[in-house]
Amino acid sequence: MQDFIRIHPGDQVAVALRPLEEGQVLEVEGASITLREAIPQGHKFALEDIGAGEPVIKYHAAIGVAREPIARGAWVHTHNLRTGLGELLTYTYTPRAVPLPQREPGTFQGFRRADGRVGIRNEIFIIPTVGCVNNVATAIERQARGLVRGSVEEIVAFPHPYGCSQMGEDQENTRRILADLVNHPNAGGVLVLGLGCENSGVEELKACIGPYDPRRVRFLVAQECADEIGEGLKLLEELAAYAGQFEREPISASELIIGMKCGGSDGLSGITANPVVGAFSDMLVAQGGTTILTEVPEMFGAETLLMDRCESRELFDKTVDLINAFKAYFMSHNQTIYENPSPGNKKGGISTLEDKSLGCTQKSGSAPVSGVLKYGEPVKNKGLNLLGGPGNDLVASTALAASGAHMVLFTTGRGTPFASPVPTIKISSNSGLSERKGNWIDFNCGELVEGTSLEEIAERLFSYVLAVASGEKVKAEKNGFHDMAIFKQGVTL
Repeated sequence: MQDFIRIHPGDQVAVALRPLEEGQVLEVEGASITLREAIPQGHKFALEDIGAGEPVIKYHAAIGVAREPIARGAWVHTHNLRTGLGELLTYTYTPRAVPLPQREPGTFQGFRRADGRVGIRNEIFIIPTVGCVNNVATAIERQARGLVRGSVEEIVAFPHPYGCSQMGEDQENTRRILADLVNHPNAGGVLVLGLGCENSGVEELKACIGPYDPRRVRFLVAQECADEIGEGLKLLEELAAYAGQFEREPISASELIIGMKCGGSDGLSGITANPVVGAFSDMLVAQGGTTILTEVPEMFGAETLLMDRCESRELFDKTVDLINAFKAYFMSHNQTIYENPSPGNKKGGISTLEDKSLGCTQKSGSAPVSGVLKYGEPVKNKGLNLLGGPGNDLVASTALAASGAHMVLFTTGRGTPFASPVPTIKISSNSGLSERKGNWIDFNCGELVEGTSLEEIAERLFSYVLAVASGEKVKAEKNGFHDMAIFKQGVTL
């Protein structure tokens, strides 16, 4: 394993791939550099003298501005590097989108629904319309375990604290996400559980759901029956009978929709895990499939790279709106736009939001941007899509599922046990994390700096995704974890 990596020949910094010692002498393209201090794994050191106020280059782009003079061989981090980003910006469309060469799609074993859509799981969802019935939903889930048989793979309740005492767009967001989950093809059956007096009650939610198959979606209002748990179990028996008719069958990978998200990143995330997911995304798009990239605040500083890949001026304008609307959201709450990176990110070697964003957007690969989605909007276009959503892991992953992602690829350098409404593959950026947290991590990309090629790891990831789409459970599923979080954007009455 090499000691460090210079990502691009024009970079002014290199990244330590293992802890490096003060005084250690490194050979960099024929020149010797003596480290002035210890450099933790994933952190940066200067390859040349950098003056105060000058941009610092990594990923062949500026990741910030030097706070003070930085000497060759010095540690480069938050103490001597600051963000160089502004607030609302004006952008110019400079299209550079290059279509990917098409590839023959692979296949997986999935579920073909009555409406023609495809699911990779045959689960029964219990969707509460309001937090008041969360405990009822989880009680029904527990008592219905005996219905998990045949092709019915799981019964899952998705408790949440919303559905009432909300106003305007905040309330609409809740209804939109709940309706998206009701309509998700990974669910062979859905029980919508209401209370009866909430703002986002059953009748209001029906309007958001749109046309539905009454064999697949059933409704229960707790205030209108004597025993809501007993009635819920009866309805689940009927839903299980319907969902049990579905069996796995061969389906083209071109029908897969994969969400992409990162969290708890470290200095290797943009070097290993995120580029591998980007290569995977290109492979799936080349086969006619669909990927979705979200966490807009972690596009700040790298947004022009995505804008220039938009297939049309209309998509460019939507991407500009996506970026500036999220900045305006921060400003409307009197919050700093560039508060990122998090403490965990900094500990792992990420110094500024530009540093984080340029690594984060590696997950998008090189495919043209074919769609731009608002929060809660279902995906319509095949290819690479951008989705409005925050950086928060649970909220963003739920947003990906709500937009139609069959599963989420979640890269991490720190590790996390969380799940989402759909299978969530945890992908480690370093081998140490994979070895230490084998109960969380599903796939290791740390091998990329240990001699394995990006192409080989990406091919393995693609094969693993097809296996998960065909029914292989990820660690979070094996642990019985299912999470859902809605983006709160308004006041509570």
